[in-house]
Amino acid sequence: MELAQAPNLIPVLPEAFVACMIMALLMLGVFQKGALADHDVKSFRLVSGLAILVLALTGLLVVMVTGGRMLAFNNMFVVDGFAVYAKILILVASAAAIVMSSDYMERQGVARFEYAILVVFATLGMMMMVSANDLISLYMGLEMQSLSLYVIASIQRDDTRSTEAGLKYFVLGALASGMLLYGSSMVYGFTGSTNFEVLAAALKAGEPSTGLIVGIVFVVAGLAFKVSAVPFHMWTPDVYEGAPTPVTAFFAVAPKIAALCLFVRVMMEPFGDAAQAWQQVLIFVSVASMVLGAIAAVAQKNIKRLMAYSSIGHVGYALIGLCVADEAGVRGILVYLAIYLFMNVGAFACILCMKRDDRMVEQISDLAGMSKTHPGIALALLIFMFSMAGVPPLAGFFAKLYIFWAAIDAGLIALAVIGVLTSVIGAFYYLRIVRVMYFEEAEEPLDGTVSRELRWLIAGSAIVITFFFVQPNLILEPAANAAATLFAG
Repeated sequence: MELAQAPNLIPVLPEAFVACMIMALLMLGVFQKGALADHDVKSFRLVSGLAILVLALTGLLVVMVTGGRMLAFNNMFVVDGFAVYAKILILVASAAAIVMSSDYMERQGVARFEYAILVVFATLGMMMMVSANDLISLYMGLEMQSLSLYVIASIQRDDTRSTEAGLKYFVLGALASGMLLYGSSMVYGFTGSTNFEVLAAALKAGEPSTGLIVGIVFVVAGLAFKVSAVPFHMWTPDVYEGAPTPVTAFFAVAPKIAALCLFVRVMMEPFGDAAQAWQQVLIFVSVASMVLGAIAAVAQKNIKRLMAYSSIGHVGYALIGLCVADEAGVRGILVYLAIYLFMNVGAFACILCMKRDDRMVEQISDLAGMSKTHPGIALALLIFMFSMAGVPPLAGFFAKLYIFWAAIDAGLIALAVIGVLTSVIGAFYYLRIVRVMYFEEAEEPLDGTVSRELRWLIAGSAIVITFFFVQPNLILEPAANAAATLFAG
């Protein structure tokens, strides 16, 4: 009698480690809460610190567990250079979100230890998403992330706006999940499989049927919601404005990076040979996102809503690389996401410094006079705004440059031209923030105290964005290698 072969669990070591640590942190938080007099704040600090340590150790495990393309769980889970690159960005973004949350949560009286655990739980879902090699494992990772994000959005239970944000996100997220599931069921119905490798082989064998194309379009629609691309962006401004500012910062970075990387894997691996069928849909989504992100942000007075429309525009630029549907396009997306991470972490850290009488303020007009009261933070925010606008020699310029180059090389010149024009429009509202900080007088100055953690995040992000052109290969080479592994098969 032949013994069953033991499953290879080496590829899933980072995810298994995170899952075990989540349970340990949950137990620790509960017992600390009962044992400490000032239980909320102390347990929050302890669990948050340990959560950051867990994310750092997970990053080491991710780097160590490499060695070509490795499969697990009956080929439903894959680890390759692309997954490793995406996971490192996700872990950095999640750790930065916990760091910038600590001071805010304590001041607002919502220092609950569950917050850091939910962030780590969402991170586990994101790591599973980018390693998905099957539509079923994709959906499981996506929902694990989403369920945590719904709760995090409404973590400030006594605030009506936060509760509303969580509810809107949940209802519209359920709609998107339904579309994704319907598309996946159609793909299965017309191919007989949900495995990416089997789907890719089926598409290579012949022309895709009409039913399969419809299924792919529904899958694209579900994923477009997760990256907040037009016309599935409707939740983004309200959720970004209503959620607590550190939560908004988290939403703008880690889930966005994970969803875009998942989008790339799904379109390139199983459906890459059907690019002619879905390319036109993605071109429309990309153009619509860039145009709406540029125009709608101009009228915004709340800086969090402005950042929401800014993120929609950035998704449009990143999707240009996916429209290209080749290795150069994917490399451009990965470079863009790395730079996007530092731009947004730095910008939201600056927004968290906007306090008056120990109360958060969110209007762009509240930034008036910041150059005099907080010259260092004003300079950093200027750097981040110029970078988002694509002003050389800051990193944001190179992020767009690689994307536009890939589009021009692929013959999508009109798409690149639209990207440049919307960048010019977008520069208006980024420069408006700089004008308010440097050329308008404050009626009432912002508070002078800024936490040490926020100062370090702002300084580190500003240095990366400013001096990217000195050593661009630190990001370019890993991105190129990650893109190459996606097309190796």
